[in-house]
Amino acid sequence: MRKSLLALLLLAAGGLAQAAVQLKEGHPDTYTVVRGDTLWDISGRFLSEPWKWPEIWHANPQVKNPHLIYPGDQLSLVYIDGQPRLMLNRGASRGTIKLSPKVRTTPMAEAIPTIPLEAINSFLLRNRIVESDKDFNAAPYIVAGNAERVVSGAGDRVYARGSFDPSAPVYGIFRQGKTYNDPITKEFLGINADSIGGGEIVAEEGDIGTMMLSHANQEVRNGDRLFPTEERAINSTFMPSEPAGPIDGLILDVPRGVSQIGQFDVVTLNKGLRDGLAEGNVLAVYKTGETVRDRVTGEQVKIPDERAGLLMVFRTYDKLSYGLILGATRQLAVMDKVRNP
Repeated sequence: MRKSLLALLLLAAGGLAQAAVQLKEGHPDTYTVVRGDTLWDISGRFLSEPWKWPEIWHANPQVKNPHLIYPGDQLSLVYIDGQPRLMLNRGASRGTIKLSPKVRTTPMAEAIPTIPLEAINSFLLRNRIVESDKDFNAAPYIVAGNAERVVSGAGDRVYARGSFDPSAPVYGIFRQGKTYNDPITKEFLGINADSIGGGEIVAEEGDIGTMMLSHANQEVRNGDRLFPTEERAINSTFMPSEPAGPIDGLILDVPRGVSQIGQFDVVTLNKGLRDGLAEGNVLAVYKTGETVRDRVTGEQVKIPDERAGLLMVFRTYDKLSYGLILGATRQLAVMDKVRNP
């Protein structure tokens, strides 16, 4: 029952063409933002289709930085030239700046996020896609632990073999997870790399590097691969939007291993940058209709696919993407379809 703050999220889209926007039945005339709100949730108070917020967002010239929404700010629904518009009145309170040594969240202040960032921050620290099996197999790997240990943990010294970048001595340690192939075309799409830990290369001799393990969430084993830290910011101000072109894809996996998918679960999609997906794109999830026997004619009849949820893409690779389930009317599962909303 909330979805209006989305509209405020990134006002930069002030010149978008205005299409028919359906206001939600029972929407308020005003809403005051409170701590704990998300832009996606609050926008649902006003719109039936929250990703269409740019079409009713009205730039407020007296607001210096309307891209950020804070607790205490007030949203007002007004009509200009007969069209509904959302306007922002700034509250008095402002957040304090917080920095993280591991994940950069922009903007780094207590602005209201689009989606609950806690649902994806820890996930992105522990998962990444390697887009080529050659890249995975060519990466440096753990060859031995200190004193011939087979497994190691935080604070231990380990030895890795391969080619190291002296300008970037900090590496994450990953273990090969699932290999993704497109269920329809059978094309190789990428490898899910599971984070095991990380550390710093402190010395090199030939192709052997000495690494001090700074952290580990599992036992580090011989054969685990090393990849440089992935420098990609986690953006709290996604611009929710429809994909630029038609998308007809599938949920390939739930990296956290659950079989039934619900709100705020992360899913892997078989579509990515090359298919036109971008961070912030909203997709509808459809349950595949069953094929049943018509008792009158004896024919096999397929029941139409049923729309059962919405997700937002928050990280894209060339052939794959990660999405966060924002809502579901029934349990979702691997191989459910994703399409334009």
